Amino acid sequence: MSLLEIDDLDAGYGDLQILDGVDMAVDDEEYVAIVGPNGAGKSTVMRTVFGIATHMGGTITFDGEKISTLAPERVIRKGIGYVPQDDNVFSSLSVRENLEMGAYILDDVPEAALREVYDRFPILEEREGQKGGTLSGGQQQMLAMGRALMLDPDLILLDEPSAGLAPDLVEEMFEKVDQINDDGTAILMVEQNAKEALRRCDRGYVLVQGQNRYDGPGESLLDDEQIRRDFLGG
Repeated sequence: MSLLEIDDLDAGYGDLQILDGVDMAVDDEEYVAIVGPNGAGKSTVMRTVFGIATHMGGTITFDGEKISTLAPERVIRKGIGYVPQDDNVFSSLSVRENLEMGAYILDDVPEAALREVYDRFPILEEREGQKGGTLSGGQQQMLAMGRALMLDPDLILLDEPSAGLAPDLVEEMFEKVDQINDDGTAILMVEQNAKEALRRCDRGYVLVQGQNRYDGPGESLLDDEQIRRDFLGG
């Protein structure tokens, strides 16, 4: 059984259905990317797993337990972290306070986890007293990922981690994601830079109009002529 299993998922927002019979899986410590055109429903997969989109049918199972309709706070407690694309830091709080918010379900802030985040993202320790909203785009993305790591999740959902970053920062961001996965955390990532995502991931899914179109090893999808032509710009 996979760590995360998504079976025949229908989902959307209110009465608007976006996903139609989507099937996906993420194994323990696996790195999986979701790519596809704008409006395909990629982010909706993430939001439904995390409990902030409308579940309309199908099942979501995590570590053998159905979580299809759980609220985000309960999803977090199961061992899933989520980094949304937009508005993913508390602008008026300091870097340290943002990270502490990542452990809000605990009675005390785990200092060991905080130390690990600072070791992984040294710039955050350098700026721990600085307000989150004053950080650069890349630093805010690191802060959002660091906050999601505070509870040592088994799986992190990353929604467009390279979006809005300067080109010279995109490579650094992907390297940070690689390292998180190398250290044992499973990754499910939606990414606009489809070629780079497929080059790095273990497996990928191509989503089109809310439905599965292709899936397979990342390099195999990258090497498929039709996929390159239709979805990767040749």
